[in-house]
Amino acid sequence: MERDSVRVESSLWIGNKRYRAHLSGWYFSWTEIDKRNREKKTISVPVSEVIGVKEGRVEIQPQKKVEDTDLDFTLFYVKRSSKGNGIGAPWSLGRTQFCCPSRAVRDQWITQLRTALKTHSPSRPHRLLVFINPFGGKKRGKQIFHSLVAPLFELAGISSHVVVTERANHARDYILKKDLTGFDGVICVGGDGMFSELLHGVIGRTQQEAGVSENDLSVMLQPCDLHIGIIPAGSTDCVCFTTIGINDPVTSTLHIIIGDSQPLDVCSVHYQSLVRYSVSMVGYGFYGDVLAESERHRWMGPLRYDYSGCMVYLCNRSYPGLVQYLPADSHISSPRDNTRCLSGCRVCSESKERLFPHFDSSTSLYSTNVSQYSSELEGEWVTVEGRFKCVSLTCMSSSCSRSPKGLSPSAHLADGTADLILVRETNPLGFLTHLHRHTNTNDQFDLPFVEVHRVKGFRFSLPPGEEEEEEEEEEGDREIQASAERVLEDPEKLCSGNIAGHSQEHLAGRTERRNVTTSRVKRRGFVCGPCCTKPRSVSVWNCDGEILPHTEITCRVHGQLVRLFARGIEDSTTA
Repeated sequence: MERDSVRVESSLWIGNKRYRAHLSGWYFSWTEIDKRNREKKTISVPVSEVIGVKEGRVEIQPQKKVEDTDLDFTLFYVKRSSKGNGIGAPWSLGRTQFCCPSRAVRDQWITQLRTALKTHSPSRPHRLLVFINPFGGKKRGKQIFHSLVAPLFELAGISSHVVVTERANHARDYILKKDLTGFDGVICVGGDGMFSELLHGVIGRTQQEAGVSENDLSVMLQPCDLHIGIIPAGSTDCVCFTTIGINDPVTSTLHIIIGDSQPLDVCSVHYQSLVRYSVSMVGYGFYGDVLAESERHRWMGPLRYDYSGCMVYLCNRSYPGLVQYLPADSHISSPRDNTRCLSGCRVCSESKERLFPHFDSSTSLYSTNVSQYSSELEGEWVTVEGRFKCVSLTCMSSSCSRSPKGLSPSAHLADGTADLILVRETNPLGFLTHLHRHTNTNDQFDLPFVEVHRVKGFRFSLPPGEEEEEEEEEEGDREIQASAERVLEDPEKLCSGNIAGHSQEHLAGRTERRNVTTSRVKRRGFVCGPCCTKPRSVSVWNCDGEILPHTEITCRVHGQLVRLFARGIEDSTTA
């Protein structure tokens, strides 16, 4: 009851207009009063979305200006844009200057507002570890942080330690090896690749400290206490778009400041041991071929993905495969139920008890060791065999600015499931229709050669006889390998030095796997363009933008394994 008893009320002025200001419970409101003492428009701001309160007249953007006056104070808060298409509207920094009748009244307002802020926002970060990728996207990471992010952190009283990455996996190594005591979260200023580094570092460190083996597919991984924040500065920024609804550095920064917390499912990919973690997509066939082909054209920048996509589409490849999956409970949700996972999603909120049945609700899930063997992979597996244009597994909708609905529009962020999309062999026009529907409002699954399943686990293998055929093809591809070798070589991407340690068998073994990956791409002749050498029997896996060194893999979904500084996409029609 004491927490709701904070109450201040007085007349304040904004410019020449008088307002009745009121702080009570969770809101700070001010109502315009006309000359006849009648109330007009009221503006109300949740205390949880107040960024800061400063004495005097203060401006932060575009340049910081401070005018110290005895009667004024400035309130900074989250302001939602009226622009947008219903979801994913951008946030901006709202600013209002109030003039008080006396200095004593001003000091009372400042004190009470700051007290309410501490009371109602106890989970806000105070110290953050920031990683900046200076090479991602349009190479504007440093500029974005120093011009847009750092001033807002300073306003909110957040201190930050900044690390500018110098090589691949720099951020992941830092998280695994350095002392992180005192940090409330890790932030990446970059794209999806940079986020993946932080993801692997945070999960790996958490499992090491909990004594959990990441290589054991049957074990329940320890949920990670350290939050991850994303300041979009990459080419696609799929994870940021899917969890916030827009790729805007200011919006993301404000979510971090107010301490938003969004649980996120993570898929672990195994071949005998852990290979990699994924949150957005594990794709075989078309998406794997596009990534492999794009490695030859890195000099083209982001345009290489469009070019490679066109070339791979013209090749019209399909691949044999044996798919096995463990279906999720269809009574809880379905990938065809035409719902969206938005902020406050009921399905995700109700999944915590199911995912962690032995969890004591009186303690924090993310600070309690919940390690135990899981029964999540028990059940009746379904087998599907055939030729596929692509096989995709995604733990989220994987939406982006080009594909606002994403790979699976009804996928959930934190329900402990993933959506498995199987696109069987079809004619080029049919496949183009499927791809084009990702960019419009038509249902990309409403096609006879497409099926989608909500799953908890997934396996992929080659049908009997295909492995031998692959070996014979590799023997016949020596000449292709020799010619492709000169073209494919890119030391920055394919020969980057990697690491030590365990997340570390995964962490230490990346260099060797990278070499294997490179040779596989060379052997399989992704040099054809529209004039293919000959049909290939095996593709490669695209795991969140990285080529996996194995074809036969097993995937498991770990529900609510990490937490982001986000709240899911807001429906601005009801926000």
